[in-house]
Amino acid sequence: MIEPLRIIKTTPQLTALIPIQVPRAEIQKVMGPGLMELKAAVAAQNIAVVGPWFTHHVRDPGAIFDFEICLPVASPVAPVNRVRPGQWPAMTIAQTTYHGGFEGLGSAWGEFIGMIKSAGHKTVDGLYETYAVGPEAGMDSAAWRTVLSKQIAET
Repeated sequence: MIEPLRIIKTTPQLTALIPIQVPRAEIQKVMGPGLMELKAAVAAQNIAVVGPWFTHHVRDPGAIFDFEICLPVASPVAPVNRVRPGQWPAMTIAQTTYHGGFEGLGSAWGEFIGMIKSAGHKTVDGLYETYAVGPEAGMDSAAWRTVLSKQIAET
C-alpha cells in the first residue's frame, strides 16, 4: 500500500555515500555489506547520523543499478576506501510512503509513477528510497515503511 502523493521542497542535507553499479540481480548481495561499510566509516570519524539511510539511484533502475548507499550526516565525511562525501540537494520532489516488505517495492514504484503522471507532473531521471522503518524494527514486514521520492522537472 502507498500513501497519497505529496509534492514537497527539500533542503540540502549532507550525506556520506558509497557509489555502486551492479546488475539488478546482485543488489541484495551488495546492499547489506555496503551499508555496514558506510556505517563503520561514519562511526570511525565520530560523525552523527541524522536520519534513516537511503539509496539514491542516479538513473532510473534498468538492467544495471547505478546507485549510492547514503547516510544523512551532521558534518562532512572524509573520503575513505569507497566512502565519499555527498549531499541531497534542495529540489522539488514527488513523494509517497510505501507500507510493506522490500519485495513489493517494484509494484509500489509503478503505482507511484502512475500517480505522478496522473497529477500532470514530469520527473527527472533517478530516484530516492529512504528506509524509514525496516527489518531492524521487527520481522513483520507490514510495519516497514519506505519513502519513495522522485525529483520533479523544473518547467
